[in-house]
Amino acid sequence: MTQIEVLVLSGSMPSSVAITLDVLATANRLQEARGRSPAFSVRLAGSGARTAASLATGARLVTGNGVRDADVVVVPGLGMTTEEEVTVRLARRDAGLARRRLAAAVEGGAHVATSCSGAFLFAAAGLLDGRRASTTWWLAPLFRRMHPSVILDPDALVVTDGPVTTAGAAMAQMDLMLAIVARRAGARLADACARYLLLDKRRSQSRYMALGFLAAADERVARAERWARKRLGEDFTVDDFAKSAALSPRTFARRVERAVGLSPVRFLQRLRVERAVELLETTKLSLEEIARQVGYAEPSTLRRLIHRSGLSGPRHLRG
Repeated sequence: MTQIEVLVLSGSMPSSVAITLDVLATANRLQEARGRSPAFSVRLAGSGARTAASLATGARLVTGNGVRDADVVVVPGLGMTTEEEVTVRLARRDAGLARRRLAAAVEGGAHVATSCSGAFLFAAAGLLDGRRASTTWWLAPLFRRMHPSVILDPDALVVTDGPVTTAGAAMAQMDLMLAIVARRAGARLADACARYLLLDKRRSQSRYMALGFLAAADERVARAERWARKRLGEDFTVDDFAKSAALSPRTFARRVERAVGLSPVRFLQRLRVERAVELLETTKLSLEEIARQVGYAEPSTLRRLIHRSGLSGPRHLRG
């Protein structure tokens, strides 16, 4: 059973705290419904823990420094939106205690994770120096100025680099937690949690689930995903795709299937379709131009793949 500590600072975003606890509780309920043992043991700590306890199901409240034996420490997103708020919030005593606890957790072999402006706390603790990380896009310029040693990728949904995982804007806490479930308890359970929490009983909408959090469960697959997203308009082979992850084609196919439930070819198609739908919804580019940008010479091919995926309705398939 994975030991998870949710380190809640006072002033944390209530939605982020609730999402964190709901995903973990849902994962455990789904496991128990299958006749299996719970996947996670959850405890609350930090200056906002007592307030968060009212939201928790099955989590225990701890005091003192119990972080050293945690497998994963999760910090829900902090509600900071300006440089002044960041400076003032991180100067508080509880933030200093949190930085020391996080550093001790990593030193003790734990994995640590946060989303949104929580990345500023991690950076201030020195956990992101020389590492890739994500944060909410509107704070990206401030983050780069304050922490130039961090390799910031605010376009990424979830970024794992060594013992640290970060995610983007506030609602990315859901993707962050699903990534943790996938990494610690398997992609199938993460998929089940996503369907249960995001889609309720509307089974036909399962196609809208993003691949990012599933790919993040395997660092090599995540590396290949990043590589491919930068080259969607280029003509490359599945062997090239595998080589980007430093894996043989056979090993790569096995790990992609395990992480995201797709073959490498279907995985690449899905990445291209997701990008095409994004361009259809946010630009005035023609379908022909969008098809070229995502690697298809014929717009009819892209149109067929979009229809098959169900990611966009016919109204978006303009000529």
